[in-house]
Amino acid sequence: MNAEEVKALARAGESLSVEFKTEVNDDRLVEAVVCLANADGGRILLGVADDGSITGTTPRHGTTTDPVRLASMIAGRTAPSVVVEAEVHAIDGKHVVAVHVAPPRTIVSTSGGLYLRRAIDVQGKPTCVPMLPHEQLGRAGAIGAVDVSLLPLPGATKPDLDPAELARFRDLAGGQGDRVLATLSDHDLITALGFLLPGGVLALGAVLLFGTDAAIERFIPTHETAFQVLGNLDVVVNRIDRRPLLRAMIELTTAIEPYNPEEEIEDGLFRIGLPRFADSTLRELVANALVHRDYAMRGQVRVAIEDGVLAISNAGGFPAGITVGNVLTAPPNARNPRLADAFKRAGIVDRTGRGINKVYWSQLALGRAAPDYGRSTAQWVEVRVRPGPADRELAAFVAGAERRGDRLSLPTLQVLHEVRGEGRITSSRAAELLQLNQDEARALLNELVGRGNLESRGERKARTYHLSAAMYRQLGRPADYVRTRGFDRIQQEEMVVTYAREHGSITRREAATLCQLSDDQASRLLRGLAASGRLEMEGSRRSARYREPAR
Repeated sequence: MNAEEVKALARAGESLSVEFKTEVNDDRLVEAVVCLANADGGRILLGVADDGSITGTTPRHGTTTDPVRLASMIAGRTAPSVVVEAEVHAIDGKHVVAVHVAPPRTIVSTSGGLYLRRAIDVQGKPTCVPMLPHEQLGRAGAIGAVDVSLLPLPGATKPDLDPAELARFRDLAGGQGDRVLATLSDHDLITALGFLLPGGVLALGAVLLFGTDAAIERFIPTHETAFQVLGNLDVVVNRIDRRPLLRAMIELTTAIEPYNPEEEIEDGLFRIGLPRFADSTLRELVANALVHRDYAMRGQVRVAIEDGVLAISNAGGFPAGITVGNVLTAPPNARNPRLADAFKRAGIVDRTGRGINKVYWSQLALGRAAPDYGRSTAQWVEVRVRPGPADRELAAFVAGAERRGDRLSLPTLQVLHEVRGEGRITSSRAAELLQLNQDEARALLNELVGRGNLESRGERKARTYHLSAAMYRQLGRPADYVRTRGFDRIQQEEMVVTYAREHGSITRREAATLCQLSDDQASRLLRGLAASGRLEMEGSRRSARYREPAR
């Protein structure tokens, strides 16, 4: 960081990843490092007050602060050692130290055994609080330092496992999963899944998958599932259970079926069913909630129908490295890897780890809205799937492409769905939507132009994309193309005339910015308005301005 970046960070204020300190001793500094390390890392600014003002701090090593000595002190007083980067800045004549804390791949404490984590207090301000044992275990699972499903349960024995659940796993694996598992004995099956530990001790995952209801209640009291139906603030259904995971998944997905009606459309000789929620959507989302929840903390896997919207949530935030903004593009990172592997080998979920992408594709292919993870927090993940109404023409187009063996990619479907709803899309909006950088998004948009799905207008940053005439014909709405192009021209003319009226005049550059056109396109628009008498030109060439004629 340079001095300007430090000042900008100070102006932005404290957050879950930024801590300000004025004068602190080594003990307090080490505690602040541990606190940030047990979250997602961040920066500590020494010499900055809580309000962001630069106060300066006393040099720690004579007349200055030695970054190497400071980092060594922190490494020596944390367990395991936390490696930080320290920088010293002179800002407005004051001594400021910036300490960068990278998120370690394990839980850390002070050398005295103090565990802290970052949190928000009752006043909405970031602070450091003690990290309780179950929180340590949950965080370790989230960053991949430990697989909670492999924790030993010394008191659990074979009678705690339900033979019917073991048989259920074999049936699933034999039908669509790892068929070898279907031929194994109970002992060998549990061993193959990794849930029989040295000494014959059963792991937590064995009871989660195959345990009796009584065993789950005894050994894993944190595990609970809920199915609810809510309408107009009334609770229609509220069922709370403790079930082994495969059974829980089947019961939860089955419970949704009465609330998942299907409409049917005709596409030539073909009939296409459009349920509110695709089968793969239900399977993947319920399985994800069961597999990726934090079993170290008390909470539920909750499946709810709220005024027609499907809401599925689970205790525990996203695993490390995954956020709402990269859920489609981040590498897979299971919170409980052995459980995730068991579900894949049973053939329940996508074996590539891209199940969420499949959910998005399945909903968009039905002409429905994409899932929404926007309500997720650090304590839970929630996905909401809205039922519709379906875009029937788009669904028929996707189904037709499938029959021709031309399966549309997820990014293509996302773009087409967005343009259908909004009329146009920019490369910046496409980047946000597709969770890509802008160059990748622009390349995809231009590829769709080359394939005849889209047309572009404008140049550089002003370029927008809309459906092509061919696409409008395929979607059965050729007149919409004419309206889209025609309305664009009319809207641009009205915007330019209004601007000239309100501001006295308008230039070519102002018109280009206003209407998101290239300079040449803006010139043609202005000349057309002058030719029709709606504007008058003053000056010439680049210095020309256009005004409304005197009345």
